[in-house]
Amino acid sequence: MAITLDEANKMVAGAIAKAGELNIKINVAVVDAGGRLLAFNRMDGAIWGGMYGSQGKAIASAAFGRSSGELQERAESPIIKGILGAEGGHGIPSQGGLPVKRNGVTDGAVGVGGGTSQEDEDCAAAGIATL
Repeated sequence: MAITLDEANKMVAGAIAKAGELNIKINVAVVDAGGRLLAFNRMDGAIWGGMYGSQGKAIASAAFGRSSGELQERAESPIIKGILGAEGGHGIPSQGGLPVKRNGVTDGAVGVGGGTSQEDEDCAAAGIATL
């Protein structure tokens, strides 16, 4: 089942609410199963580079159906590099992106950039928890 715009916006809001609790400023992106952007938001005061980081983490997570952080230690492997390269080089194998899975199928992912790696992942998890 595809992520709807309403669901994507709820996940963005959930991630931003968690960032508020953590007193951090983030960028949050939700992508579909093909890694294409569905929803995005940048909090006031968030670093602009986090825009690329959040989308890249979400793309990597959607591409592999797992946490983008799990890909980090294998980022230089030929398979990871090859797939992300074929995708266009937009995926970032770094902690902060989590897949949205339903019935064992990856429907997309949420990526966050702006906090520490763990804070980013916690915000992504909070976004997914809104579903």
